[in-house]
Amino acid sequence: MAGAIIEIKYFNNFLLKKINNSNEQVVWNGSFGIPEVIGGYPVQQNMNEPTSWAVEESRIRGGYNNTSVDYGAKAYIVEDEPMGTRRFNTLIYSGIFNSRTGINNTNVFSVGEDITRSLDPANGSIQKLYSEDTNLNIFQELKVSRALIDKDAIYSAEGGGTVTSSNLVIGAIQPYLGKYGISKNPESFAIYGSKKYFTDKNNNVVLRLSGNGIEEISSYGMKDFFRNQLALTNSIATGGKALGAYDIYGRDYVLSLQSTLTTSSVERGPSNKTLNFDERSQGWVSFFDYVPDEMFSLRNNFYSVKTNDSGVAQLWRHYDKSVKRGNYYGIDNPTSITFVFNPNPTNSKTFKTIGYEGSNGWQLDTYTSDETQAILSSGGNWSLSNDVTSAIVSYNDGEYVLTSGQAKNNTAVTASTTITLDVGSVVGYIFPGDSVTSEQILPLRNVVSYNTSTGVLVLDGAVSLTQFSTLFFNGFVSNVNYTNVFGTTTPPLDRYYAGFDRKENKYVANLINNTPANPGEIIFNQDISGIKGFYATVKMSTDLTTQLGGEKTLFSVESAYDMNNGY
Repeated sequence: MAGAIIEIKYFNNFLLKKINNSNEQVVWNGSFGIPEVIGGYPVQQNMNEPTSWAVEESRIRGGYNNTSVDYGAKAYIVEDEPMGTRRFNTLIYSGIFNSRTGINNTNVFSVGEDITRSLDPANGSIQKLYSEDTNLNIFQELKVSRALIDKDAIYSAEGGGTVTSSNLVIGAIQPYLGKYGISKNPESFAIYGSKKYFTDKNNNVVLRLSGNGIEEISSYGMKDFFRNQLALTNSIATGGKALGAYDIYGRDYVLSLQSTLTTSSVERGPSNKTLNFDERSQGWVSFFDYVPDEMFSLRNNFYSVKTNDSGVAQLWRHYDKSVKRGNYYGIDNPTSITFVFNPNPTNSKTFKTIGYEGSNGWQLDTYTSDETQAILSSGGNWSLSNDVTSAIVSYNDGEYVLTSGQAKNNTAVTASTTITLDVGSVVGYIFPGDSVTSEQILPLRNVVSYNTSTGVLVLDGAVSLTQFSTLFFNGFVSNVNYTNVFGTTTPPLDRYYAGFDRKENKYVANLINNTPANPGEIIFNQDISGIKGFYATVKMSTDLTTQLGGEKTLFSVESAYDMNNGY
């Protein structure tokens, strides 16, 4: 086929196409990709052949033998040096898709009409657009505005304004009050109803846009936290993001601040925090132990996506009752709560006990007083001092039974750690770790091992015994070892509790001081109970044994104290 130069003069041009099939027969068809049911023709699959070519018109439904069209606008524009321009602060709109006629003009940008609207470039680039009713919310790095859609505002000489219908696609742009933006974190945007949530790392705040304008919800008890955490997130250039989503099931805004890329094995840390804001309590209510890649809500369920250590993205449905509570991406996490005891804040006190109403399975992790004094070390450095208590295990974890037994040795021994007991004389229990006493053993010894068949007893220190002397054994077995030691979870022995004890359906425990000695102190550490301070910060968590993954409730916590006048 001889080549030809064809001048395309008009916008409405027809398709010119040549395709070679397997029989080398020339096949002529209409437009690409248009179904036959709406007037198109089949699409050929061998267009990659060098002998095949096409010149396609801009009309969607134009085809061979279709209804003729008029000339329309000319297709060409004289531009000696065609160059593209990237405008980071400008909106542009195209033609529309007419579903009735099937004509699609969304790829048409008319140069004869004013189809652009520019925002102040001083406020940075446009990061997010959200259409709401007949308004378009525009989120720049440093400013949030709204544009009127298919309407415009008319202002009087007194400054009053009214909104009227207009043929403008993008009408007047009206900025919201406040120097707030979305920074470069459009991923933080989430919406529920008329409320929009997002972060502004330039100002270190979390914001809510509603009918009342823009509000700093980060100031609801968490101002210092977000000031530090958002700055930390913003300081890490690689992998840092502020991921937001609305949890439709829990009815709260979830925000995950991540300064580093994470996997399922690297979750929470000083640089990765996930927490939620509850509109009902008007505050930030929880931290979570998951750091997702993505989050979204669908049909009253809340989902997150996490890439595991193998590089496989996993979809996780939260609040699923078939999964243990506190389990995210297959990893069990304890639940914890931190609070402050601050009664009579102007008086120094000695906190003596702690008690709570709620479920079995809570343990005390830390109980720390306020900073009491600055101490000068030998190196000339000043350090602050706090009183702290020992940890208190949960009711189940702290449960134990006392074991006792006695037996006679078969033969006399002299300065030996190995004794052969008369198996028939054994009464009660003998376990490794038990203390061993008798009239001939001073100081006491501990059992290293005992063979119930042969009667061979090994102690941790040499003893001298006469034949048939009586040995007494005393020890304990904790709850977690009942099955291994006794073969049952309910041994026939009295129960004792080293952690929380239960009285009148309330769990209580004494506070044992675990503070290193400070200069001038006479009695300290576990020789005293309670800690001194004006207030105390307490952290409690669920244990990892009591109904793991089951529901745990905590209704109230209390602490008994005495006034100590600062001493």
